[in-house]
Amino acid sequence: MKLTHRAAVVPVAAVVSVLAAFTFAAPAGGAPVTAVPSVKVTATVAVGARPLAVAVNPLANTVYVANAHGHSVSVVNGQANTVVATVPVRRLPQGVAVNQATGRIYVANTNSGTVSVINGQTNTVVATVPVGAFPQGVAVDPRTSTVYVANEKSGTVSVINGQTNTVVATIPVGGVPVGVAANPVTGRIYVTSDGTEAVSVISEQTNTVVATIGVGHAPVGVAVNPRTNTIYVANEVSNSVSVISGRTNTVKATVRHVPTPAAVAVNPATNVIYVTNAFQNTVSVLAG
Repeated sequence: MKLTHRAAVVPVAAVVSVLAAFTFAAPAGGAPVTAVPSVKVTATVAVGARPLAVAVNPLANTVYVANAHGHSVSVVNGQANTVVATVPVRRLPQGVAVNQATGRIYVANTNSGTVSVINGQTNTVVATVPVGAFPQGVAVDPRTSTVYVANEKSGTVSVINGQTNTVVATIPVGGVPVGVAANPVTGRIYVTSDGTEAVSVISEQTNTVVATIGVGHAPVGVAVNPRTNTIYVANEVSNSVSVISGRTNTVKATVRHVPTPAAVAVNPATNVIYVTNAFQNTVSVLAG
């Protein structure tokens, strides 16, 4: 797969910006023309203080924003683009994930070493689960209702049973684990480690690391396209995105000249990848 980097760059503000796809645009920088959706900001939604993470429940068309300095989660109606609830959680929430199968939302509270479990119907916290030190990234496998939490200062991943809201395993991955993503089709979990410049591949069946893949400097964000079994890793210091084959556990491409990439997300339906540029206040759009 060949990626055309920086196919579009979208400025954003220190709030929640809503992007919509419209016509098609050619990539910048004199690259060959590749059809990718152009995007623009269609709404700006005021949320809490320092929003650092966001997740969407597509079935409910609801967006959840973790406000790190507000110690809360803003619940946004995706149709009206308005905040319909603000849910207090523990200190410094920096990660959020949604299980659309159960309507549960999982929030990693970095300074309290916990995960808040929110009921999406009532917008209330129904459980608080102790995990490792400095939890950052969080991901859910909706098929198994299992939650995975990257604990930055513990060098581990906590595995939470979504039915009992208890930690059932703690997996050492080493370094400084930051990001985590799940492929529910293959049962593989991908964890970025800022300290080892690698991605750990975890088997859901055994809760063990089955592969370690070297990537760029300071890998942080990670996302999976389960349809193509491809993993995308944002390497913040290398200014690149590593493209990993989930079948071979090898890097099959590196997209360079992506300015300070931090978070990454992929639309499986269109195979378009969105990467936040930490210090440019922009989003790079990559065509898969």
